[in-house]
Amino acid sequence: MRKTIALYVAVMAIGLWSGHSTARAQDDSKETPAPTSKSKPVQAYQLDFSFNELADGKIVNTRHYSMDLTTNDGNEIKIGTRVPVAAASSPNVSASVQYQYLDVGTNISAQLREHGDDWVLVVRSDVSNLDTSNESDHAGAALPLPIVRQIKISGSTLLVIGKPILIGSMDDPNSKRQFQLEVTVTRLK
Repeated sequence: MRKTIALYVAVMAIGLWSGHSTARAQDDSKETPAPTSKSKPVQAYQLDFSFNELADGKIVNTRHYSMDLTTNDGNEIKIGTRVPVAAASSPNVSASVQYQYLDVGTNISAQLREHGDDWVLVVRSDVSNLDTSNESDHAGAALPLPIVRQIKISGSTLLVIGKPILIGSMDDPNSKRQFQLEVTVTRLK
């Protein structure tokens, strides 16, 4: 008899406890209204980048890159080479040289972020290469001394369709050249 009463009390306690949790969950859902924020529909765009090199105000070299991008998303273009660079060597001729690898090339990333009723285009670029013009200066060195040239241009701007947008521009400190990154955005259907 005691076992039956104990079992009956346990079943009642579980029933009351689960009923209380269900009622509480229903009450919580009534207190918190469903979000009514109006999200903009997803839109696709094509971004055409021009990385320009200018001398005396005239374009002497241009590299073109393109990517497709959707709103509230990001994308990246990466092209380059992993270059081995001698990091250490042993005076023992039979020992091997140790190498580290440098990533050299072009990286461009873009993202569209919602900002109120507008879209903000965020662009990051990194263009690097090895300067091979000074290799003869280091001919007597035990290990070649690579010189990496690097240009980073980053910025954000309101999205403008159909017109070139200048993301950034800089003068080369070693010459009279200038570098510019432009992007033209086209809406895709």
